[in-house]
Amino acid sequence: MAVADFSSADPSGNTMQGSKASTISSGTDISVAHERAILRKIDLHVIPWLALLYLLNFLDRGSIGNAKLYGLEKDIGIDDRQYLTALTVFFFPYALLEPASNVILRRLKPSIWLSSMMLAWGIVMTCHGLIKDYGGLVTVRVLLGVTEAGLYPGIVFYISSWYKRSEMGSRVAFFFSSATVAGAFSGLLAAAIANMDGVGGKTGWEWIFILEGLATVVVGLMSYWIIQDFPDTAKFLTEQERVFVIRRLQDDMKLSAGGEAFKKDYIWQSLKDWKTWIASMRLFYHVSPAADAHLQWEFTWDWFHATQANLLSVPVYAWGCILTCVIGVLGDRIGSRSYINFTLFTVGLIAYAILIASKSPALSYFAVYLAVSAIYPIILAWIASNVEGAYKRSVTLGMAIGFGNINGAVTANIYRAQDIPWYRLGHGIVLAYIGFGLICSLLYAVLLKQENARRDRGERDEIIEGIDNDHGHERNGIFKSVEEAKTVKGDDWSGFRYTL
Repeated sequence: MAVADFSSADPSGNTMQGSKASTISSGTDISVAHERAILRKIDLHVIPWLALLYLLNFLDRGSIGNAKLYGLEKDIGIDDRQYLTALTVFFFPYALLEPASNVILRRLKPSIWLSSMMLAWGIVMTCHGLIKDYGGLVTVRVLLGVTEAGLYPGIVFYISSWYKRSEMGSRVAFFFSSATVAGAFSGLLAAAIANMDGVGGKTGWEWIFILEGLATVVVGLMSYWIIQDFPDTAKFLTEQERVFVIRRLQDDMKLSAGGEAFKKDYIWQSLKDWKTWIASMRLFYHVSPAADAHLQWEFTWDWFHATQANLLSVPVYAWGCILTCVIGVLGDRIGSRSYINFTLFTVGLIAYAILIASKSPALSYFAVYLAVSAIYPIILAWIASNVEGAYKRSVTLGMAIGFGNINGAVTANIYRAQDIPWYRLGHGIVLAYIGFGLICSLLYAVLLKQENARRDRGERDEIIEGIDNDHGHERNGIFKSVEEAKTVKGDDWSGFRYTL
């Protein structure tokens, strides 16, 4: 397969050395066994640390729920309505800033942007332990949304810069499974830290914020040296291995892997693409894990003590962790993510239907397992694998995940204290959301399949100078070479096929 010459720029937009670019375009011989060894090396250097970052991110984001269990509202003099408002204001800056954050990540080094983001939100999280009133709570929640914005879509985009489309699902799943680990660990950690109540004149919930925030600051500082950037500069790979990784990505239709200079057109390509908007709506109507604090509230019924509630959440999140990894690997193995996606939404519909109808704590607890089964194994690799062009993919992922997180502002307000213990209003709204999400997923799959069929029939063929093609048409563009068409059009190129 012909490989485009991407010698003009590296992933940060800087000019690459000519000798290096020529090596990339000429290819290199690597055995299958060596290829597997390279992938294992990438897995060990990239995924575990990202999982740690997201684990801390999820811990910090959800710590306000634990603080509520240990007296936050009473100590700072707020009611349930004010608490829900504080939850809500977090999601707006968090969601709105994600696309811009991904563009910045692409232009800067991930080691700088991700680490700086983490350091900033660690400081803000620590300040949560110093608040004294409602105004202070709202302020730190807004700042937390600003400083955390972009981590999740940034990491998903970053992973997509290292792996082929058929390899992404399992890697994203293993990274994302840290959220479920955090969900389980959060309750245990909070229960332990709460025992510090009175130490240094501070309450247990204040220590939850302070200690978790300081841990984030430490890891953020370490990240400047631990996070690798993009494949062409990875220090843990040899020169030959770096060339091979870029070449195999280019052969997998990730033609921008060797570098892509920033152009505003790439952003507009994403904003004008129907896939961006349908994918965004699909995630908007998916139950956002970031907003899933009600799972913890499920266990705060009158017959449970706060510590018991936290402990009961542990096996639920453990189940979510296992299933997330299984679904990620399964998607890569079978090569079709649409049917898995449809199944997850269906399970979610069943789960929330049970929660609405249930009058038994045991049955509701079972339904929560089903809900987690549908919530956590989000098929983000399906979105990332269908967008070519580093900047376009970064904006598309930022938009899609940003829409999903706006959902958090809704779900933060529909699980109200007065609805204890069954929360039928909240469950009903989430059920409707999942139904719309399933519709969006079906539409996404149908349109992708139709577009692939059009390309198979030659309806999207470009005119390539020097090549006779009866299907070529001016409306699809006129290019000097196939390589130019690939580079300019990205996933709009007639030879690109979407994955279902």
